[in-house]
Amino acid sequence: MSRIELVAEVVDDFDRILDHLAQFQIEDSAQRIREIIAAINVLEHNPMIGRPASNDKQELVIGRRSHGYVALYRYVAAIDTVFVLAVRSQREAGYSE
Repeated sequence: MSRIELVAEVVDDFDRILDHLAQFQIEDSAQRIREIIAAINVLEHNPMIGRPASNDKQELVIGRRSHGYVALYRYVAAIDTVFVLAVRSQREAGYSE
């Protein structure tokens, strides 16, 4: 089972997501963060599940449409660790319908 490490900036990403959800008065926005974390936890057993991104990074697509997020991460096989580098909404990451 791979270890998962969130870089410090991911906390800022979660704060930004919560601020955005509060701005639009989304109920139970904390549940949205729990869903993102649950999806990231899948990487413990499947660290290579994400699609390839630049510079040996991968993207984990989480949810869709208004619930859509992308987690950018790097898996270091030598130490069996996934480093989650950023979490963005899919629209913020440049993806649209």
